[in-house]
Order: sequence, then structure tokens, then C-alpha cells
Amino acid sequence: MRFRCASVGVAHRRKPSADGFFGYRTFVSNRWRMFLSSANNSPDNCVLELISAWRWTPGLWAFYTARIPGSRGQWMNRNELRKADINLMVVFETLMLERNVTRAAEKLFLGQPTISSALNRLRTMLNDPLFIRVGHRMEPTARAEDIFRHLKPALDSLSVALSLTRDFDPAVSTMTFRIGLSDDVEFGLLPPLLRALRQEAPNVVFVVQHADYWRIPDLLAAGDITVGISQTRGLPANAKRKLLRHIQPSILRADASDTPLSLDEYCARPHVLVSHTANVSGYADEWLAELGRTRQVVLSVPQYSALPALLAGTDLIASLPDYTAAAMAASGLLFQEPFPFKTPMLDLSMVWLSHVDSDPAERWLRSRLEAFMSERPQSPLA
Repeated sequence: MRFRCASVGVAHRRKPSADGFFGYRTFVSNRWRMFLSSANNSPDNCVLELISAWRWTPGLWAFYTARIPGSRGQWMNRNELRKADINLMVVFETLMLERNVTRAAEKLFLGQPTISSALNRLRTMLNDPLFIRVGHRMEPTARAEDIFRHLKPALDSLSVALSLTRDFDPAVSTMTFRIGLSDDVEFGLLPPLLRALRQEAPNVVFVVQHADYWRIPDLLAAGDITVGISQTRGLPANAKRKLLRHIQPSILRADASDTPLSLDEYCARPHVLVSHTANVSGYADEWLAELGRTRQVVLSVPQYSALPALLAGTDLIASLPDYTAAAMAASGLLFQEPFPFKTPMLDLSMVWLSHVDSDPAERWLRSRLEAFMSERPQSPLA
């Protein structure tokens, strides 16, 4: 069995380590995207290019020069690397993270028999069972854990090396980008970006996942997204962050008025709160508490997109970011106005992991996100 290089596109889930921390992994598809856009991406060419980059990737060299008991007591030399299948390493990495053959097959877009066959080849090559079934999970052996410890940074290094070998042309690319956006950003800032990108990159696919400050680290670690835009807290050490804009909280209401709400009116009106964790208090309640005031939340919903229908024809009001309120008020059925008191500054940021920092495709994506979602939009298609 031999995998086609261009078929390996996968996002990983997180796997907690013994001490409760999560090892951060990202899209394996990023490692191979140069083959997707190559006009000469035959399996043989893929293997040659992979081995060429592989030779000077220290982690993989360490992995394949490790002495394996039962393998004739020989050290693997560089010529023997030609016999190795890099795709097996991707399967091994996915199995280590998923601990389940079926889920690994889904992540790699391969059949379960293919993954099982690859696992058998890995066991033969490494002379170790690698995984032992415990209930519905596959627990790694001590040797598998040791191999994985060397393999993770090696594949990251290989990913960076290979990403530098191809340019990215959005006009002809058919890549899939996975982006994490908070609900307010998706409603308020995504539509104009998408309209422009449909012209610049007509065949590129964008998959958007819901992401807030408490989910972004896990989504990046799992490889479910390569970049996220939200308020941010507690980012991992290997994450990079760029401030896009300062968030100015606004009020949204359905009843038109020549004068904005006073503080007393704001506190007296019934409120709709958007909370992804089903809470009935939010930032506004904390700010009011500092003033010795309270408000009445009568409805909590998980998404901003529900607000236009919920507010219509009622005296309900909602507090939300200025760009989301402006997008909803553009219909003419809702009205945006400023808060009746001074609020602390909130930041909207873009975050990504450092190992995709130099990837040409990811750099293009981040430049477009910044152009359309920053406080002072740049010339987006320049």
C-alpha cells in the first residue's frame, strides 16, 4: 500500500498528557499543500521532495536513526531513508492523537482498512505493537510515546521547510482554509471579506468554526483551525497575536428614538444577553456593578445572529460590539446607539501558531483577514 501525498489533509484533535497540559498540533494538510497546487504532483515526485527536505530535518533524522531492538542491531543510514514512507508517520501521529482507528481514518480522509494496514506496517517497521486496545481506546506503548516525542517537532520542522518551496496563487488555488471566528465577528465582519475573496480566490474554500477566547487555544492545538479571530486570553507559548481593533460596545434596539438611552433607562429596560455558556450576566453587568447599578436580563441566547428577530417589535435591548450592531442596523429595522456610560476597552485580535507563520498561503489569508477586519481597513486587494 502507498498513499498519495496529495491526499493527506488532516486536522488533529487535542490529547491531554499525563500532567493535564495539551500538546499543540496543527493542520497536517499545511505540510502538504504545496503538492496540491503543483502541476507535477505525482507520488514519486512527492516522495523525492519529502525525502530531500527530510534529510535536513533534525527530528526526523533522530527518529529514523534511533536504534530499534530486533532490527538487526543496525543504525539506519541516509540511503535507507528512501525505503521509508513519510505518510506512515502522518498515520502514526494521527493515531497517537486520536487513539482510535475510525477517528484517525476520518481525519485523514481515508478508509478504516487503509489505516489498519498502515498500522500493521508501522508495527513491523518499528518492531513494536505501538498501541494496545483498552476498551474503545488504543493506548500507546512506552516506545510509541518515545517515538512520538521525537516525531512531533520533526514534522513541524518539515512542514516549515516544505511550505517555503512553493508560492501561493489565490487566483488558481483550490485550497481549504479553516478559520475560527467569534459569532460577533462572523455576523459583522465576515460578509464583506467573503465578497472580496470570491473575486480574488474564486476556487478557495473557507470553513468557519465558532471560536471564542476559551476555545481558540484548543482549536489551534487540535488543528481544527489555523487562525482565529476573537477576544483572547491565555494563549499558548507558541501562539502569535495581532491586535486588529478596539471593540466599542453598543446598544441595539428596535424602537427608534431621537435621543439615546440614559443610564437609568438602560438599567430599567429588559435586556437580551448573548452568552455561549448560558450565563445571565456578562461584561455589562460587571461594569454596572462598579457604578453600583444593575440591569434586568430576561433572555439569554447563544448567538448574536438571533438578535434581529428577537428584538423586532419589542422594548428589549441588547449590548454588543459596534461592528456587529452596525451590520444589524444596516437593515433599517434596528437602531444602534452608544452606551450611556464609559466602558473599559476590549480588544479583537487575530491569533495563529508560530509554525505556520511563514507559510505563504497562511500569510495571504492573514493579510486578507487583517485588511477587512482591522479598525482601519487597508486596501484589501492591493
